[in-house]
Amino acid sequence: MPSYIDLSVSIESDLPCDPPGMIPRIVYIDHALGAETMKAFIPELSRKDLPGGMGWAIEFLELSTHCGTHMDAPWHFHPTQDRGKPAMTIDEFPLEWGVANGVKLDFSDLPDGYNITAADVHKRLDEIGHTLGPGDAFLAQSGAAPYWGSADYLVKGCGFGREATLWILEQGVHVVGTDAWSWDRPLAAQAVDYSRTGDASLIWEGHFAGVEKGYFQIEKLTNLDLLPATGFKFYCFPVKIKGASAGWVRAVAEIL
Repeated sequence: MPSYIDLSVSIESDLPCDPPGMIPRIVYIDHALGAETMKAFIPELSRKDLPGGMGWAIEFLELSTHCGTHMDAPWHFHPTQDRGKPAMTIDEFPLEWGVANGVKLDFSDLPDGYNITAADVHKRLDEIGHTLGPGDAFLAQSGAAPYWGSADYLVKGCGFGREATLWILEQGVHVVGTDAWSWDRPLAAQAVDYSRTGDASLIWEGHFAGVEKGYFQIEKLTNLDLLPATGFKFYCFPVKIKGASAGWVRAVAEIL
C-alpha cells in the first residue's frame, strides 16, 4: 500500500513567518457564537432547539495569496512570460502539471543566503543518480524548514539563482518547490549584495527567470526531510483564484 506525506504547513493566525503586513489573521466563530449567528437566518430559532445549544463553527481569514504553502504563478514574477507572452495566472495552471514524478534534492548543508548554481544542481543530481526530465517536479530542501514558526524563518535557507532556475526549466520541469519562504535566497541576503555591488541582476533573479521561461513555484513546503530523493508522486493543485498571482496549495507526496 502507498503511504502519503503532507507537505503543506497549516495557515495559522499571527504566525511571524511572513513580513509585517502579510501575517495571517484568523477570527474563529465557535459553536456557541455560531448558534447566535444562525438566528439571522432563522429569526424564531432558540438555542434550546439546537443540539446542546450549539450552532455552526465558522472562520474568517485575512491573508494574502502568498501565505502558507502556496503556488506562485508566472503573473507573480512579471506581466509577461516566455519572452513576451501574457503571463499565466494561478487559475490557468494546467491540471496535468499537478501530478508529477517527485525529485527532492537536499541543499540544507549550504549556508543561509547561498545562491544555488546550475553546477550545484548537477552535483546533487549526480549524487542520487537521477536525470531530470519532463514529468518531474523539482523540490528543494533549503535549510529553512526547522525555523518555521519564528521570524528567523525569513532569513534562513539558501535559494536559486537565475542560471540554476533556467537550467531546471530547460529539462522540461514546469513545477518547482522549496521549504523556504522564497524560491530565491532570502531577501535580506539579496539586499546586502545589492548594496555592496549595485548589481540589480542579483535581485529576485530566480523569480525573474520566469520572464524568460514561465513556470510555477511552490513555497513554504514542509516535511521534505521525510521524502526520498526519488520514488514518489507529487500532487499540487492550487486554489483557483481568478486572475491571481498565487493560490494556496495542499501539496502531498505519495511514496511508491
